[in-house]
Amino acid sequence: MQKSLWQALTIVSLTVITGCSQSISDYKQLTPALALDQFFLGSGRAYGVMHDWRGKQSVRFVADLCGEWQQGNGDLYEVFYFSDGRVEQRHWQLSQNNAGEVRGSAGDVVGEAKGQLAGNSLYWQYVLRIPYDGDTLDVTVKDWLHLVDEQNLINRTTLHKFGFKVAELTLSIQQLDATADCSVLKQQVAEIAAAN
Repeated sequence: MQKSLWQALTIVSLTVITGCSQSISDYKQLTPALALDQFFLGSGRAYGVMHDWRGKQSVRFVADLCGEWQQGNGDLYEVFYFSDGRVEQRHWQLSQNNAGEVRGSAGDVVGEAKGQLAGNSLYWQYVLRIPYDGDTLDVTVKDWLHLVDEQNLINRTTLHKFGFKVAELTLSIQQLDATADCSVLKQQVAEIAAAN
């Protein structure tokens, strides 16, 4: 009797969880439409907070961004300034096609990031290799980006290991100047990468 009760509760729980999940297609009618080659063009600034698996704030950061695009292919340069004193970089090589498919690669991304644009949103997923306890740890990143208006975007990210959520990141990104030259930030990214 107790076994069948647990089985029934498990089925009900899975049905509720599955029924509540979101899909990128839920956002296809929302505007303004997110186009990476427009929002991540020129300079930007991000502000973020990381929470651990218990929901406790673990680290904050500010990041400078700058993007360059040509015919659906782009380079996005990022420099992160963390509240614990770390400074890190990432250089994304991105592509988006007319069907809204997005692909990306970066030095700390294992394999390829893949995602889909719809309406004001992007959902993409990838494996990120992060420093951990003197070594590295590969975590699966599930990334939702929602364009609020032409210059502001909210990003909600969950990081998973062995199927369990281990951290959550919330950040806001603002496009500052779509005509900005990326050469200074590009050089800074190269210098940080060379030092590591």
